[in-house]
Amino acid sequence: MTALYIILEILAAYLLGSIPSAVWVGKILYGIDVREHGSGNAGATNVIRVLGYNAGIPVLLIDVFKGWLAVQLTIWLPVPGLSPDGLVYVQIGMALAAVLGHVFPVYVGFKGGKGVGTIAGAAIALFPLAILVVLGVFILILAVTRYVSLSSIVASIVFPVVVWFIIGERQPGLISLSLLVAVFIPLTHRKNIMRLMKGEERKFDFRRKKAGKDKLNQI
Repeated sequence: MTALYIILEILAAYLLGSIPSAVWVGKILYGIDVREHGSGNAGATNVIRVLGYNAGIPVLLIDVFKGWLAVQLTIWLPVPGLSPDGLVYVQIGMALAAVLGHVFPVYVGFKGGKGVGTIAGAAIALFPLAILVVLGVFILILAVTRYVSLSSIVASIVFPVVVWFIIGERQPGLISLSLLVAVFIPLTHRKNIMRLMKGEERKFDFRRKKAGKDKLNQI
């Protein structure tokens, strides 16, 4: 029975993570599939680039909420008979399932985003102090370079360092998860890394707050 509970919760986390907020917001509110414009990524950054902050910020908040809620479900719907360590590993499984759902969403042909927002949401639930430090690193790199991709990559690499040395986390599963994040985010940003190396990566425009359909052909 315990195994069945865990399987059902992880499946629920995947389906939750699969909610394609970027795609649905673009299609329902603007009649646009953001995967066909800008960077082609179904994430908040591309939504801001294509449709503006009014669309992008809600998408970002939803993506973060998905990751947080997936972990939080283990508290609201506890698996019977789990030890404290067992609970941590189930939470890790829920976080991973939500991120995989975001990257490979079942609702829209398994073509989703890079998972940064959903990872951040799960990290808020699992590493609340560490995520504050990493967020500071992300903002600093973004302010200096204006590259969201580079900021995400650097923040992900710094993440396990913060978890181990600054926060002092010693739970093996959580340490392994932080290391996995440091590998996963750069892997999902492979194309961005190539563009960065070639000097072709687009910088984030903080001034762009609106983007109508008439601007899409310019992007």
